[in-house]
Order: sequence, then C-alpha cells, then structure tokens
Amino acid sequence: MHPCPSCSQENPDTANFCLQCGQALASPSSEAATEVNPGVTGTKTLPTPSQLWETFIGPSKSIQFSVKTGWVWRPAFLYYKEKFENIETPQGPRFALSWNWPAALFDSFLWFLYRKMYMFALLYAVAPALAIFLTGDVMVGIVSRMLAGASANYLYYWHVKDKVQRIMALPSLDDSGRARLIQEEGGVQPYVLWLGVVLHVLMLGLLAAAIVQGPSVEDPLGGTEGRPVQKFF
Repeated sequence: MHPCPSCSQENPDTANFCLQCGQALASPSSEAATEVNPGVTGTKTLPTPSQLWETFIGPSKSIQFSVKTGWVWRPAFLYYKEKFENIETPQGPRFALSWNWPAALFDSFLWFLYRKMYMFALLYAVAPALAIFLTGDVMVGIVSRMLAGASANYLYYWHVKDKVQRIMALPSLDDSGRARLIQEEGGVQPYVLWLGVVLHVLMLGLLAAAIVQGPSVEDPLGGTEGRPVQKFF
C-alpha cells in the first residue's frame, strides 16, 4: 500500500490513480513484464494487460459513487477496472451483474456510441423505437434501458478484450504502432455529449409544446350528423 500525495488515501501497490481523488500516483500501477533476448544486450519492456486496457479505456474521468467514498470525480478506468475484476476469474470470464447508470438513465444508444460500440448503439437506437411503433407500448423503452444498464459493463468488457487482443495480434505493427492504434480504437467520442444535450433539449421542447396544446377534443357523437334533435313540445 502507498499513500496518495494529494489526499493521503492508502492505495494498493497496483493502482495508477488514487481510489479516492483520482490523483495520478508517482509509482506506476502495474509491474512491467520484462523480456530478455538471449545474446542481445539490454531488455525490452512490454506493457501488461492492465496497462493496455487502461490505454484503451482512455484518460477520461467521470462522476462515480461508492458506499466507501461517496461521489467522486476520478478516471473512468478505475470504475471499469473494479467491474472487470468481478467478471474475470481464474476459470475464465463469467457474467457478473452490475449497474451502469449512464447507460440506463440516458438514451442507451448514446452511451454505446460514446464508448465506440457502434453495433450496440445502432441496436439500441432502432430496436426500442421499432418495438414502440409496432406495439404502442412505451414500457418497451423503459425495459430496454434497464437491460442496457444491467449489461453495459459486461458488454464493454468483451468489447475492450476483443479489440485489444486483435490489435496485439497484428503482425504488421510494431509496439508504438499498436499503442497508437489502441488509443485510436479506444477512448470516447466527446461529441456524443453535445449530441445528447441537443436531443434532450429537443425532447423537452416537444413535451412542453404537447402540454401547452393539450389533448385534442373530439366529439364523441361524430359531429352534428346523426345526433338526435331535441324537441320542445
């Protein structure tokens, strides 16, 4: 364990960032693997899987909550590292139920788009809208958000794992080229934040217009034709 230079929080020896305030620690989080080539002077330092995953997820920060620390602003990698540790077991990956609030509270396709998971972004953009159109039941949208919130971390785990493995297996790239490609393929799409703001403002505007206009009043008798004429005699 070593303390954070900013808030004195005790952190594990494998931590890159402080678990409480997100301050970058002086010592690296993961021990580097060393490859020694026989007959060649010097060593070649290889990044560990944890370092590769950290590079892929990127340096972006997010508001995170835990019972121990409460609400904190820290690197997103620390959040996903905790979730991924529950999925990765000595026997292999397993499904671990967890909850991703952004994927559930906001339009789910925006979260998948933000994390560059384009196939799932398209799925969550089209499928709920099509289901609501066919069934007329708005509960479909709520159910889809619950499914996204419960499965987002697990799906993102496989997204990161698959992308990193594919890039590291490319024979045509050197180490610097692989590192650059991991950064390009990973990370986030910042423009999605502004896209989400625009879409939600538009939705609020449509909702306000519908409330001001009010429900349409229709004559239950279908107009004057066929209406019984009242006689006074």
